[in-house]
Amino acid sequence: MSFAVQKRTQPGVTGRDPTVYMLCDGAAGRAEVWPALGFNCFHWETVRDGRTLDLLYSDPALFGDGRPTRSGIPILFPFPNRIRDGRFTWQDKQYTLPTNDPSGKNAIHGFACRRPWRVVDQGADAVSAWVTGEFQASRDAPDCLPLWPADYLIRITCRLGVERLRVEAEVENPDRNDLPFGLGYHPYYRLPFASGDLAADGMVRTPAKQMWPLVDSLPIGERQPVDSARDLQTPRLFGDLQLDDVLTGLPGPDADGLCDRGAVQSGRYWVALRASPAFREAVVFTPPHRQAFCIEPYSCTTDAVNLQQRGVDAGLLTLRPGGRWTAIFEMRIDSDIQRANS
Repeated sequence: MSFAVQKRTQPGVTGRDPTVYMLCDGAAGRAEVWPALGFNCFHWETVRDGRTLDLLYSDPALFGDGRPTRSGIPILFPFPNRIRDGRFTWQDKQYTLPTNDPSGKNAIHGFACRRPWRVVDQGADAVSAWVTGEFQASRDAPDCLPLWPADYLIRITCRLGVERLRVEAEVENPDRNDLPFGLGYHPYYRLPFASGDLAADGMVRTPAKQMWPLVDSLPIGERQPVDSARDLQTPRLFGDLQLDDVLTGLPGPDADGLCDRGAVQSGRYWVALRASPAFREAVVFTPPHRQAFCIEPYSCTTDAVNLQQRGVDAGLLTLRPGGRWTAIFEMRIDSDIQRANS
């Protein structure tokens, strides 16, 4: 198997760099990353038993006027999901953000998913191909710099291996002030993976034992055991689910330091999800078009920057000046249900 990185020009793009990076593993498959719109890995496919598995959903309008958070794997930073009313206070200073969620009442999904990133590394070896992108507020989105308590630098490496895709994150604080942040990914797993299978027959699972009850998509500030509608600890039929919830109470790491965060199944195959312990929450979401299901690893819950200051352990992370933080999110294809669900 020969890994390589290639570039192509996406037709029909206006107003953005149309360069797409393709991570290839010979004839077995590829992953594609578009740096100009949030460094989004919007496509991942592989060939198993002569069938092409198309694993990520991408909005047909992505390269036109599609929303950057509705395709592939959007990167949600420096906060995932919503901040109530687009307002928060940090170290006695008030901040006001654009209220850009569907309701028009709250800020949503940070700044990095909507902006161009810079490619700073790429390469291939005997076991993987990768591309690394970088986004820094002061350099790449200076208009957003006053909206957050400190400058930040996030570096993401998308790495394609044998039947697996890994997203490796580094966050640095180049500022003189403390940096509060949360990181989330919003992967859309296409259902079905291959033609001939039915989306409704797909299965989803996540080992979360608790949930954050929501009112108007915002946590009330307490955790409760998952109820019957949101209990995905054993695999559930996708066709039976309609969810948009924040789950927690997830297990700790295995021997390799990564944690089970769930799985999505279509036909004979599962995509098993594993992540660093820092990803302590999982949003589960059924898009209205019902062509995908999302299990989203988050390092904090929705509205964490406000909840934390109410004394709620919401998972908000803080980096001192010069500090650095790293984490991994890995997706693995498996036909063994026991392995995928362990």
